Amino acid sequence: MSFYDSAVPAYLQMLSSLSASLTKAETYAAAKKIEPATLLGLRLFPDMLPLSRQIQLACDFATKGAARLTGSDIPSVPDTETTFAELQQRVAKTVDYLKSFKPAQFDTAETREITFPTGPGKTTTLSGRQFLTTFSLPSFYFHVTTAHGILRMAGLDVGKRDFLGAA
Repeated sequence: MSFYDSAVPAYLQMLSSLSASLTKAETYAAAKKIEPATLLGLRLFPDMLPLSRQIQLACDFATKGAARLTGSDIPSVPDTETTFAELQQRVAKTVDYLKSFKPAQFDTAETREITFPTGPGKTTTLSGRQFLTTFSLPSFYFHVTTAHGILRMAGLDVGKRDFLGAA
């Protein structure tokens, strides 16, 4: 399996399910008369990031993962989204960005050395294989899963089929 096939379809599938869950969340907030900002600000635990930030980070890990694996410039995306519509736009832009890649761009990804920030003043260097399997995909799935968990905790009727989306 190519690195393109290992990364891009996984990112796209989960971003599609995240978008569908955001649509459900917006409908739920309206039906229950919950301020959208309240729902988007929910956290699983006080020291965890809110729903809106989980969505932004999922998009970031997909975007930056594909860019780093292909040696492309990493687009700058400020975290300014505060509404369902803005977060949906962020997801859509991420999907468009991922769809712009061609499989051949990932041909050297396995052995490419990737250096990336891992904290204030810290960087880590991994091979493309290590980067994809131990950092990029796990981090991406963590934020998608956390967003899903927040929505479930808020009372939305979302389950595994919603999480997996259209395979």
